Order: sequence, then C-alpha cells, then structure tokens
Amino acid sequence: MATKIYIVYYSTYGHVEKLAYEISKGASSVEGVEVKVWQVPETLPEEVLGKLHAPPKGDAPIITASELAEADGILFGFPTRFGMMAAQFKAFFDSTGGLWRTQQLAGKPAGIFYSTASQGGGQETTALTAITQLVHHGMIFVPVGYTAGPGMFEIEKVKGGSPYGSGTLAGDGTRLPTELELQLAFHQGKYFAGITKKFKASS
Repeated sequence: MATKIYIVYYSTYGHVEKLAYEISKGASSVEGVEVKVWQVPETLPEEVLGKLHAPPKGDAPIITASELAEADGILFGFPTRFGMMAAQFKAFFDSTGGLWRTQQLAGKPAGIFYSTASQGGGQETTALTAITQLVHHGMIFVPVGYTAGPGMFEIEKVKGGSPYGSGTLAGDGTRLPTELELQLAFHQGKYFAGITKKFKASS
C-alpha cells in the first residue's frame, strides 16, 4: 500500500503555494509514495482580499480537519504574521479538536514550510511557534536539518528556509521563490517522504 503524504497550505499571494507544489514534486519522486496537495479554507471575505490585492486561490481542493487522519505524513505550509503562522491556518488547526480528542494524528510524521516578508520576519520563529500545534497532537516533527547540502550554508544570496523547513521571502509581494529556495523545497519533500515511508514500513 502506498505511503500517503498530504501537503496542506494556506497562501495569500501564491508564495507558499509555489513551495507546496515544489515539495510535492520532491515527495512524488520517492517510489511508493502518493502525494496530495490541499489548501485550508480562507477566512477573509472577498472584499478584504480585494483590498489586499490578493490573487485568486489556486486549484488545490479545500481540506477538512477529518481528512488529515487519512495521511501517513503531513507537511503544513503558511505565511507568517508577526513571526507566527497566519490566522487562517491557526483557525484550521483550531478546528482539529476532534482529532486531538481521539489522538488520530498521534505518531504521524509532520513537517513545516513557510513564507516571510524579510529575513528577520520569522524564518525560524514561524516554524518554532507552529511546533506547539504538532506537539499537542502527538505528531513527530521531521525537520530538514542540514541534509540539503551546501545550499544550506549560502550566505552571499538572500534566501529563505532553515533547518526547520523550506521557506521563501516575499518582500513586497513581487519577489517569487528563487531556484535555491525551490531546491530546498524539493529536497524537503523527498526527504520527508522517505522518512515517512520508512516509518510506516517499520510500524
């Protein structure tokens, strides 16, 4: 039976969405792994999104909390708001009380990816503060660490991402994920899928 990896994201301007699909490519490159990309519900009204000049949402289906239990491993992605996950994603986590009560996510591998406006805008704190959600569900956090190679140590180029997970810098919203950031995203997907596959086989 295939190992099911769910990639669940929220994206306002498309930066996290782009990372999500690159992570999906990496996870799909692992034999015996089935990947599905989802997005969480938007909580802002269309009027507000229009004032924010947010583009239309992507084609990924909207996930419900109960569907998380179907996955063998889950990667969660979100933009930051003041160094923490966006409220839309926190609202989604808040809807998982039923899963928490029955501990249906306990023991499942989980990872995190993110977007911030700047290098000092929460590239580590966004992931660090999000881990509390995983802990209460009893999930097993799988960081990237420094497994992605020399690119992790690049200091001449502006880049997102950290040992916690892949990331990008949105700037004023016009900057898109760079090749270096996408490489880390692909690696995270492949690495996470491999870990989840091994974990499932041994359990």
